[in-house]
Amino acid sequence: MKAKQKEYSLADYIVGGRKVKQTFFDKINSSLDWQPIRLIIEKVYTTGRKRAGRPCRDSLVLFKVELLRKWYALSASEVENQVNDRLSFSTFVGIGMNEGCPDSTTISRFRRTLVKGGVYDELFDEVTRQLEAGGIIVKPGSVVDATILRKRRVKRGE
Repeated sequence: MKAKQKEYSLADYIVGGRKVKQTFFDKINSSLDWQPIRLIIEKVYTTGRKRAGRPCRDSLVLFKVELLRKWYALSASEVENQVNDRLSFSTFVGIGMNEGCPDSTTISRFRRTLVKGGVYDELFDEVTRQLEAGGIIVKPGSVVDATILRKRRVKRGE
């Protein structure tokens, strides 16, 4: 299935001039041939319009979200929040400033579809093969968020 042309908003244009930590994701995007990856995904996941509910998301957008989820050891809801919050994540995934990340249920269903269809490992093997051929090794990491805690007041004599 052919991907539709990306439409950019004014916000995308303005933010595009900012320096963001994009080097890693630019290297990944330029090193991978996404067409064979799309063909593997579309063995089990086909996009189209349903009569009810939300429109289906592009398979590569969903797979890039899944890459982030796996590489950064995030849950579906955490990766949804990170893609919506981080400019580098949303740019890598291909989501503009005027769009939101697929919701956590969609992300989980997509992953289950890939696993059930027997292509999940095949996809990651293909990504790893292509990246290693380009001299790139991805080591999973983690995203750390600060948590704000209220300090408990200690009364004298306690």
